Amino acid sequence: MRPNSQLSGILHVLLHMAEHDGPVTSEALASMIQTNPVVIRRIMAGLRDGGHVRSEKGHGGGWTLARDLATVTLRDVYDSLGRPSLFAIGNRTENPDCLVEQAVNAALDTSLQAAETLLLSRLGAITLAALSADFHDRLERRKRPRKGDVCHDG
Repeated sequence: MRPNSQLSGILHVLLHMAEHDGPVTSEALASMIQTNPVVIRRIMAGLRDGGHVRSEKGHGGGWTLARDLATVTLRDVYDSLGRPSLFAIGNRTENPDCLVEQAVNAALDTSLQAAETLLLSRLGAITLAALSADFHDRLERRKRPRKGDVCHDG
C-alpha cells in the first residue's frame, strides 16, 4: 500500500508560500509537488476553511498564508486535511465471533490508539515556524558547507 503523502506535500507547499511575497497560484503550487492544480485547490479550500490560508481571485491572485507560521501546528494542518488515517494497519473483521480475532484486534486497537495519541501530540508541538527555521538552517549549511557536511543538489 502506497503511503499517503498529502500532509507532507501540503506542508511543503505552505513552506514555499512562506518564502514568497504575495499570492501564489494553484498552478505554481501544484508544480512544486508534481500534482494537479485541482488537487491543490481542493486541499487549500480545507486550509482556507481552517483559517490558515486566503485566496485572491483574478489577475495577480492566488493563495497566501493567513496566519503567522508560529501559530500553525502540523496538527492544525492535519486537522484541516480532514484527519486522514494515520496508519495503514487495520483489524481483520471476517469472523468477529472468533476469540483469537478478538484478542488480536484488542491488542492492535490498544497499540494503534497509543501510537495515534503520541503522533497527534507530537504534530501539535511542531509549528510551521519550526519547519521554516529548519529549512533556513539547512539552506545556510548548503551555502557554506563545513568540514564533514555532505551537500547534494536537487
